[in-house]
Amino acid sequence: MSTPGTDERATAASARPDARSGNTFVGDVWVNFKRWNLKAVRNPFVLVVSLVQPIIFLVLFTEVFGNVAGSAVSRGLPGISYETYLVPAIAIQVALAAAITSGVGLVNDIENGMFEKVLVTPMNRTAVFLGKTAAEVFRIAVQIAIILGLGVFLGAEIATGLVGVVGIIAVGILFSLWFVAFSNTLAILTRDQESTIIGANLLQFPLLFLSSAFLPLEALPSWIQTFARFNPVTYGVDAARSLIIDRDVMTVIDVSWFGGTLDGVVPGVAVLIGLDLLLGGIAIYLLSRASSSDVK
Repeated sequence: MSTPGTDERATAASARPDARSGNTFVGDVWVNFKRWNLKAVRNPFVLVVSLVQPIIFLVLFTEVFGNVAGSAVSRGLPGISYETYLVPAIAIQVALAAAITSGVGLVNDIENGMFEKVLVTPMNRTAVFLGKTAAEVFRIAVQIAIILGLGVFLGAEIATGLVGVVGIIAVGILFSLWFVAFSNTLAILTRDQESTIIGANLLQFPLLFLSSAFLPLEALPSWIQTFARFNPVTYGVDAARSLIIDRDVMTVIDVSWFGGTLDGVVPGVAVLIGLDLLLGGIAIYLLSRASSSDVK
Protein backbone atom coordinates (compact mmCIF):
# COMPACT_ATOMS: atom_id res chain seq x y z
CA MET A 1 0.00 0.00 0.00
CA SER A 2 1.37 3.44 -0.92
CA THR A 3 1.61 6.23 1.62
CA PRO A 4 1.82 10.02 1.15
CA GLY A 5 5.54 9.90 1.97
CA THR A 6 6.12 7.11 -0.53
CA ASP A 7 4.25 8.99 -3.24
CA GLU A 8 6.26 12.16 -2.60
CA ARG A 9 9.53 10.25 -2.85
CA ALA A 10 8.36 8.64 -6.06
CA THR A 11 7.51 12.05 -7.52
CA ALA A 12 10.90 13.49 -6.58
CA ALA A 13 12.62 10.37 -7.86
CA SER A 14 11.23 10.90 -11.34
CA ALA A 15 14.23 13.12 -12.02
CA ARG A 16 16.85 10.83 -10.46
CA PRO A 17 20.01 9.51 -12.16
CA ASP A 18 18.20 7.20 -14.61
CA ALA A 19 16.65 10.33 -16.15
CA ARG A 20 19.74 12.48 -15.61
CA SER A 21 20.52 12.88 -19.29
CA GLY A 22 16.95 13.92 -20.05
CA ASN A 23 16.52 16.36 -17.16
CA THR A 24 15.18 19.76 -18.21
CA PHE A 25 14.59 22.93 -16.24
CA VAL A 26 10.91 23.00 -17.20
CA GLY A 27 10.55 19.32 -16.29
CA ASP A 28 12.05 19.95 -12.85
CA VAL A 29 9.65 22.87 -12.30
CA TRP A 30 6.71 20.67 -13.31
CA VAL A 31 7.76 17.81 -11.00
CA ASN A 32 7.90 20.15 -8.02
CA PHE A 33 4.68 21.92 -9.02
CA LYS A 34 2.83 18.60 -8.99
CA ARG A 35 4.44 17.39 -5.76
CA TRP A 36 3.54 20.51 -3.76
CA ASN A 37 -0.02 20.55 -5.05
CA LEU A 38 -0.44 16.88 -4.13
CA LYS A 39 0.98 17.62 -0.70
CA ALA A 40 -1.53 20.46 -0.22
CA VAL A 41 -4.45 18.27 -1.28
CA ARG A 42 -3.44 15.63 1.27
CA ASN A 43 -3.25 18.24 4.03
CA PRO A 44 -6.05 20.75 3.31
CA PHE A 45 -6.14 22.01 6.92
CA VAL A 46 -3.39 24.59 6.27
CA LEU A 47 -5.19 25.87 3.18
CA VAL A 48 -8.47 26.22 5.06
CA VAL A 49 -6.86 28.06 7.98
CA SER A 50 -5.08 30.55 5.69
CA LEU A 51 -8.44 31.31 4.01
CA VAL A 52 -10.75 31.31 7.05
CA GLN A 53 -8.92 34.10 8.91
CA PRO A 54 -9.29 36.65 6.07
CA ILE A 55 -12.94 35.66 5.60
CA ILE A 56 -13.54 36.37 9.30
CA PHE A 57 -11.85 39.76 8.89
CA LEU A 58 -13.99 40.55 5.85
CA VAL A 59 -17.26 39.70 7.58
CA LEU A 60 -16.39 41.27 10.95
CA PHE A 61 -14.97 44.50 9.58
CA THR A 62 -17.90 45.08 7.22
CA GLU A 63 -20.56 44.18 9.77
CA VAL A 64 -19.01 45.55 12.99
CA PHE A 65 -16.88 48.49 11.84
CA GLY A 66 -18.56 49.25 8.53
CA ASN A 67 -20.51 52.31 9.68
CA VAL A 68 -17.60 53.95 11.50
CA ALA A 69 -14.94 53.11 8.92
CA GLY A 70 -17.34 53.80 6.06
CA SER A 71 -17.71 57.42 7.07
CA ALA A 72 -13.93 57.87 6.95
CA VAL A 73 -13.82 56.25 3.51
CA SER A 74 -16.70 58.33 2.13
CA ARG A 75 -14.89 61.57 3.00
CA GLY A 76 -12.03 60.69 0.65
CA LEU A 77 -13.91 58.47 -1.81
CA PRO A 78 -17.53 59.61 -2.06
CA GLY A 79 -19.94 56.95 -3.25
CA ILE A 80 -17.61 54.03 -2.41
CA SER A 81 -18.98 51.54 0.10
CA TYR A 82 -16.75 50.15 2.83
CA GLU A 83 -17.27 46.64 1.41
CA THR A 84 -15.77 47.77 -1.90
CA TYR A 85 -12.96 49.58 -0.09
CA LEU A 86 -12.13 46.58 2.12
CA VAL A 87 -12.17 43.69 -0.39
CA PRO A 88 -8.75 44.54 -1.97
CA ALA A 89 -7.21 44.63 1.51
CA ILE A 90 -8.61 41.20 2.34
CA ALA A 91 -7.32 39.87 -1.00
CA ILE A 92 -3.84 41.04 -0.01
CA GLN A 93 -4.31 39.54 3.46
CA VAL A 94 -5.14 36.18 1.84
CA ALA A 95 -1.92 36.39 -0.18
CA LEU A 96 0.04 37.23 2.97
CA ALA A 97 -1.50 34.46 5.10
CA ALA A 98 -1.06 31.84 2.38
CA ALA A 99 2.55 32.89 1.79
CA ILE A 100 3.36 32.24 5.44
CA THR A 101 2.53 28.55 4.97
CA SER A 102 5.16 28.26 2.23
CA GLY A 103 8.07 28.24 4.66
CA VAL A 104 6.20 25.89 6.98
CA GLY A 105 5.89 23.37 4.15
CA LEU A 106 9.63 23.59 3.47
CA VAL A 107 10.42 23.02 7.15
CA ASN A 108 8.19 19.93 7.12
CA ASP A 109 10.23 18.65 4.18
CA ILE A 110 13.43 19.29 6.12
CA GLU A 111 12.13 17.56 9.26
CA ASN A 112 10.88 14.43 7.51
CA GLY A 113 14.00 14.06 5.36
CA MET A 114 12.31 14.82 2.05
CA PHE A 115 14.30 18.00 1.45
CA GLU A 116 17.56 16.09 1.84
CA LYS A 117 16.40 13.57 -0.77
CA VAL A 118 15.50 16.37 -3.18
CA LEU A 119 18.96 17.92 -2.72
CA VAL A 120 20.75 14.76 -3.86
CA THR A 121 18.69 14.46 -7.06
CA PRO A 122 20.04 16.07 -10.25
CA MET A 123 17.17 18.58 -10.22
CA ASN A 124 18.06 22.22 -10.74
CA ARG A 125 17.85 24.05 -7.38
CA THR A 126 16.24 27.12 -8.95
CA ALA A 127 13.65 24.90 -10.63
CA VAL A 128 12.91 23.26 -7.26
CA PHE A 129 12.08 26.65 -5.73
CA LEU A 130 10.17 27.89 -8.78
CA GLY A 131 8.04 24.73 -8.97
CA LYS A 132 7.19 24.99 -5.28
CA THR A 133 6.38 28.70 -5.65
CA ALA A 134 4.24 28.10 -8.75
CA ALA A 135 2.12 25.58 -6.83
CA GLU A 136 1.62 28.05 -4.00
CA VAL A 137 0.82 30.91 -6.40
CA PHE A 138 -1.84 28.74 -8.04
CA ARG A 139 -3.52 28.13 -4.68
CA ILE A 140 -3.24 31.81 -3.72
CA ALA A 141 -4.97 32.81 -6.96
CA VAL A 142 -7.87 30.46 -6.20
CA GLN A 143 -8.18 31.82 -2.66
CA ILE A 144 -8.20 35.45 -3.83
CA ALA A 145 -10.91 34.59 -6.36
CA ILE A 146 -13.00 33.13 -3.52
CA ILE A 147 -12.56 36.33 -1.49
CA LEU A 148 -13.59 38.49 -4.44
CA GLY A 149 -16.70 36.38 -4.96
CA LEU A 150 -17.60 36.62 -1.28
CA GLY A 151 -16.97 40.37 -1.34
CA VAL A 152 -19.38 40.82 -4.23
CA PHE A 153 -21.93 38.72 -2.34
CA LEU A 154 -21.56 41.08 0.66
CA GLY A 155 -22.11 44.16 -1.49
CA ALA A 156 -18.75 45.10 -2.98
CA GLU A 157 -18.71 46.41 -6.54
CA ILE A 158 -15.86 45.73 -8.97
CA ALA A 159 -16.08 48.68 -11.33
CA THR A 160 -13.58 47.21 -13.80
CA GLY A 161 -15.46 43.91 -14.14
CA LEU A 162 -13.68 40.73 -15.15
CA VAL A 163 -10.54 42.62 -16.17
CA GLY A 164 -10.39 44.06 -12.66
CA VAL A 165 -10.83 40.60 -11.10
CA VAL A 166 -7.91 39.25 -13.12
CA GLY A 167 -5.85 42.33 -12.29
CA ILE A 168 -6.51 42.08 -8.53
CA ILE A 169 -5.55 38.39 -8.58
CA ALA A 170 -2.35 39.31 -10.45
CA VAL A 171 -1.50 42.03 -7.91
CA GLY A 172 -2.16 39.57 -5.07
CA ILE A 173 0.19 37.06 -6.67
CA LEU A 174 2.90 39.68 -7.13
CA PHE A 175 2.46 40.69 -3.51
CA SER A 176 2.64 37.09 -2.27
CA LEU A 177 5.91 36.29 -4.05
CA TRP A 178 8.15 38.44 -1.86
CA PHE A 179 6.64 37.00 1.32
CA VAL A 180 6.84 33.45 -0.06
CA ALA A 181 10.55 34.10 -0.59
CA PHE A 182 10.90 35.59 2.91
CA SER A 183 9.06 32.64 4.49
CA ASN A 184 11.27 30.12 2.67
CA THR A 185 14.39 32.07 3.63
CA LEU A 186 13.34 31.80 7.28
CA ALA A 187 12.79 28.05 6.81
CA ILE A 188 16.23 27.51 5.30
CA LEU A 189 17.96 29.61 7.96
CA THR A 190 16.12 28.28 11.03
CA ARG A 191 15.17 24.74 9.87
CA ASP A 192 12.58 24.92 12.63
CA GLN A 193 8.81 25.03 12.18
CA GLU A 194 8.01 27.10 15.26
CA SER A 195 10.68 29.71 14.48
CA THR A 196 9.45 30.02 10.90
CA ILE A 197 5.82 30.42 11.97
CA ILE A 198 6.63 32.93 14.70
CA GLY A 199 8.99 34.94 12.50
CA ALA A 200 6.48 35.20 9.66
CA ASN A 201 3.43 35.82 11.86
CA LEU A 202 5.20 38.56 13.81
CA LEU A 203 5.19 40.60 10.62
CA GLN A 204 1.68 39.80 9.38
CA PHE A 205 -0.48 42.03 11.57
CA PRO A 206 1.89 45.02 11.87
CA LEU A 207 2.17 45.05 8.08
CA LEU A 208 -1.62 44.95 7.70
CA PHE A 209 -2.61 47.50 10.32
CA LEU A 210 0.23 49.95 9.67
CA SER A 211 -0.91 50.49 6.10
CA SER A 212 -3.87 51.77 4.09
CA ALA A 213 -5.54 48.33 4.27
CA PHE A 214 -8.46 49.09 6.59
CA LEU A 215 -8.66 52.89 6.70
CA PRO A 216 -7.48 55.77 4.49
CA LEU A 217 -4.04 56.98 5.55
CA GLU A 218 -5.30 60.51 6.24
CA ALA A 219 -7.52 59.05 8.98
CA LEU A 220 -4.53 57.48 10.74
CA PRO A 221 -1.85 59.00 13.03
CA SER A 222 1.11 60.64 11.29
CA TRP A 223 3.61 58.02 12.49
CA ILE A 224 1.52 55.27 10.85
CA GLN A 225 1.40 57.30 7.65
CA THR A 226 5.20 57.49 7.71
CA PHE A 227 5.55 53.72 8.26
CA ALA A 228 3.00 53.01 5.53
CA ARG A 229 5.19 54.70 2.94
CA PHE A 230 7.73 51.90 3.40
CA ASN A 231 5.18 49.12 3.87
CA PRO A 232 4.71 46.69 0.94
CA VAL A 233 1.08 46.12 1.99
CA THR A 234 0.26 49.74 1.16
CA TYR A 235 1.52 49.35 -2.40
CA GLY A 236 -0.29 46.05 -2.92
CA VAL A 237 -3.58 47.26 -1.42
CA ASP A 238 -3.56 50.61 -3.25
CA ALA A 239 -2.84 48.93 -6.59
CA ALA A 240 -5.66 46.40 -6.06
CA ARG A 241 -7.98 49.12 -4.77
CA SER A 242 -7.33 51.27 -7.84
CA LEU A 243 -8.44 48.31 -9.95
CA ILE A 244 -11.64 47.62 -8.03
CA ILE A 245 -12.69 51.30 -7.91
CA ASP A 246 -11.33 52.18 -11.38
CA ARG A 247 -9.50 55.30 -10.27
CA ASP A 248 -6.08 56.27 -8.93
CA VAL A 249 -6.08 55.80 -5.15
CA MET A 250 -2.33 55.34 -4.64
CA THR A 251 -1.62 57.18 -1.40
CA VAL A 252 2.18 57.12 -1.17
CA ILE A 253 3.42 57.74 -4.73
CA ASP A 254 2.03 60.53 -6.89
CA VAL A 255 2.27 59.49 -10.55
CA SER A 256 0.40 61.07 -13.46
CA TRP A 257 2.18 59.47 -16.41
CA PHE A 258 -0.55 57.08 -17.52
CA GLY A 259 -3.79 58.75 -16.59
CA GLY A 260 -6.55 57.37 -14.40
CA THR A 261 -6.44 53.91 -12.89
CA LEU A 262 -2.98 52.97 -14.12
CA ASP A 263 -1.46 55.82 -12.10
CA GLY A 264 -2.49 53.86 -9.01
CA VAL A 265 -1.61 50.41 -10.34
CA VAL A 266 1.77 50.78 -12.05
CA PRO A 267 3.75 52.28 -9.11
CA GLY A 268 2.50 49.56 -6.76
CA VAL A 269 3.28 46.82 -9.27
CA ALA A 270 6.78 48.23 -9.84
CA VAL A 271 7.55 48.25 -6.11
CA LEU A 272 6.26 44.69 -5.67
CA ILE A 273 8.30 43.39 -8.62
CA GLY A 274 11.43 44.96 -7.12
CA LEU A 275 10.76 43.26 -3.78
CA ASP A 276 10.04 39.94 -5.50
CA LEU A 277 13.34 40.04 -7.39
CA LEU A 278 15.34 41.00 -4.31
CA LEU A 279 13.92 38.51 -1.83
CA GLY A 280 13.40 35.81 -4.45
CA GLY A 281 17.06 36.08 -5.38
CA ILE A 282 18.07 35.70 -1.74
CA ALA A 283 15.87 32.62 -1.29
CA ILE A 284 17.19 30.96 -4.45
CA TYR A 285 20.77 31.76 -3.43
CA LEU A 286 20.30 30.14 -0.03
CA LEU A 287 18.58 27.13 -1.57
CA SER A 288 21.34 26.72 -4.16
CA ARG A 289 23.97 26.71 -1.41
CA ALA A 290 22.10 24.21 0.76
CA SER A 291 23.60 20.76 0.96
CA SER A 292 22.32 17.52 2.38
CA SER A 293 24.61 17.91 5.39
CA ASP A 294 22.92 21.23 6.23
CA VAL A 295 19.55 19.62 6.84
CA LYS A 296 20.45 16.39 8.58
